Amino acid sequence: MTRAIELLKNSFGVNQLYQHDVIKDGNIIFSVYWHPLTIAERESIQKKSVSEDTNEFALQLMITKALDKKGDRLFQDGDKASLRREVEANVLQEIQLAMIEAGQTREVKEAKAELKS
Repeated sequence: MTRAIELLKNSFGVNQLYQHDVIKDGNIIFSVYWHPLTIAERESIQKKSVSEDTNEFALQLMITKALDKKGDRLFQDGDKASLRREVEANVLQEIQLAMIEAGQTREVKEAKAELKS
């Protein structure tokens, strides 16, 4: 019988890779990739955030987790001020929302069915 920890890691582990395409005028500007957010990463991002503001957390999440196709970080911590002042908020929010919602499309019923097998 497979242990629950193995089922969780195999079904919801950090080896998964999500993708979001940033599109303007019907053309893909670039793609953002990321691995699922873990509790440890969430705590680390919360510590880096200077306030309890959800916008601050979402921006720090994007800066920390966003990768290119090769697996290199797209943003550095020093990009934060520039992103805040020089990029349309709705574009950043689109990326952040994709990252926050990633993995939520899987229904609980599917996970329960896998536990039975």
